[in-house]
Amino acid sequence: MMIDPSYTYLLVNAGSFIIPFIFSFHPKLDFYKTWKAFFPAVIITSIVFISWDIVFTAIGIWSFNERYVLGINVMGIPLEEWLFFFCIPYASVFTYHCFKLFFKFEDLKRVGSLTSIILMVILPIIAVAFIDRLYTSITFLATSLFLLAHYYGLFVYVKLGRFYVIYLILLIPFLITNGILTGSWIEDAVVKYNPAHNLGIRILTIPIEDSVYGLFLILMNVTIYEAILKFTQNKMTT
Repeated sequence: MMIDPSYTYLLVNAGSFIIPFIFSFHPKLDFYKTWKAFFPAVIITSIVFISWDIVFTAIGIWSFNERYVLGINVMGIPLEEWLFFFCIPYASVFTYHCFKLFFKFEDLKRVGSLTSIILMVILPIIAVAFIDRLYTSITFLATSLFLLAHYYGLFVYVKLGRFYVIYLILLIPFLITNGILTGSWIEDAVVKYNPAHNLGIRILTIPIEDSVYGLFLILMNVTIYEAILKFTQNKMTT
């Protein structure tokens, strides 16, 4: 039986979310016990990214293929796009939680610092060089500023070395989900990008900017998540 193409984006969200959700209740993981930190983190981050999304959609930086969405729009973007900013962070923070539980990631401070320095140098240079390509310039500048805040200790609860390693692991499911959304393995793209506003460099069908955008999205979720967890732990011990 053929699946109605209008369910494509919804199924991508569901496929990203369902397994992490089920395993959230595994007694060795107990991710559900951290929901009090995750939900505020995802809400705050979503406010930033959905606002960004609404503006970029309105000015034509990207658009959504009506064939692959249900046609329910909220503030100019599909319902599935709203769900994206919950489902993908849920799966990502769940993965971060699991790796944090089972792997120590010792001696990665230098890796974190060096990686941050490289990104904080390269991203602004590219952003300025391609300032008129708004997806590239805004994404790269915003990410580098957020990393700068981390580097100078404004956010002290995330170990960046560990985060970068986990993010590299997350790039595997990223290639699958984002690959589908950008047109790999299906007839057309779910999300269409205006070529005037990106570098035109793609991994499979995925604009290179998406990997930086994804890093910013997940790091903001993890940053707020860790801060709330630490605040809660400190409150319980006082």
